[in-house]
Amino acid sequence: MFNMKKPVHASQTQFQVQDNCLLVGGIPLTRLAQRVGSTPFFAYDRALLCARAAQLRAILPAEIRLHYSIKANPMPALVQLMAGLVDGLDVASGAELKTALDTGVLPQHISFAGPGKTDAELAQALAANILIHLESETELERLDRLAMAMGIMPKVVVRVNPAFELKSSGMKMGGGAKQFGIDAETVPQVLQRITGLSMDFYGFQIFCGSQNLKPEAIVEAQSSTFQLAIELAQHAPQAVRLLNIGGGFGIPYFPGELALDLDPIAENLRQWMPRLKLALPDAIVAIELGRYLVGEAGIYVAKVIDRKISRGQTFLVTDGGMHHHLAASGNLGQVIRKNYPVAVGNKMSGTGREIVSVVGPLCTPLDLLADQMALEQAEVGDLVVVFQSGAYGLTASPNDFLSHAKALEVLV
Repeated sequence: MFNMKKPVHASQTQFQVQDNCLLVGGIPLTRLAQRVGSTPFFAYDRALLCARAAQLRAILPAEIRLHYSIKANPMPALVQLMAGLVDGLDVASGAELKTALDTGVLPQHISFAGPGKTDAELAQALAANILIHLESETELERLDRLAMAMGIMPKVVVRVNPAFELKSSGMKMGGGAKQFGIDAETVPQVLQRITGLSMDFYGFQIFCGSQNLKPEAIVEAQSSTFQLAIELAQHAPQAVRLLNIGGGFGIPYFPGELALDLDPIAENLRQWMPRLKLALPDAIVAIELGRYLVGEAGIYVAKVIDRKISRGQTFLVTDGGMHHHLAASGNLGQVIRKNYPVAVGNKMSGTGREIVSVVGPLCTPLDLLADQMALEQAEVGDLVVVFQSGAYGLTASPNDFLSHAKALEVLV
């Protein structure tokens, strides 16, 4: 018997169930698996993606621009869909830039961030006429040399590493010593340097953390971000036209976690908008989100290929694993491994639960998708589903590990 007093996962009610089977994009999972042709695969529900974007539009101030961070999920079909739902795209590599440009989004609504842009990537960005986020003084000098050689005036945003951080953040991107951005205290001298160069200054990106489920922490960080931007604007070579405040909005992955309450965040933004209009009258405020936009709209599906009992413990061996979904295995940043929400997708409504561990085919004990979890009794051929898999799944995983086949991806 499993202990019902233990923390449980947030209910995965975004997907409907019909005749005991999960529906994805209105299609029964078993039928979808037949349509895909093989397992494992990732499936992303376009209706859920549209609903999440609409939810944000409805609750955030109308002045806020919504950007999609492609690194969360760069599947071309998904990015094409997102391009029609948001106001801008943010990329972190030359390959992501190509994907963004293929959508037809105007270059002025595409930005390129990242601490290690190569000269080739900077040249790509220059030629495409997109916004380039400057991450260091060295990058500034390199960009200037390339721009002079190419005869193109770069559009630049200074990425700032603030002294504060996003408290309770799953991944801290600012505060203290960081490889991301330019330390806030040195930004004024960098802005002075930009003034002497042939560059089109747009504004700032100030982003200090991600995967946060505490609205009070996000509210505090956003307020500090606005205050810092107003201070730094006094040193800017021209009026600030863009203030990218990042995102940080988290989704519940693990037992005991609850969905982020957006109301306090939206209210704080509403209070700040008039103040920003006075202090930075030309500035557009953008929120850059990845995981929050796409994470809950995706699932990972693997087929049970063996059911075995070892010294009283039941294992479901599947054809998928950590090489496709490193995060679900606990090997992408977790200090203490916790289970993602998992279900037997073609047996959603039964009552015959048992304690099992779901593992993949790899020759390593790290290949673990669910550890001692209560699931419906599954047999060979059943479909195991890992929820919350729309972000940082396939492309955040070691796909070539042990040379197993790569998972497919579908947008339905």
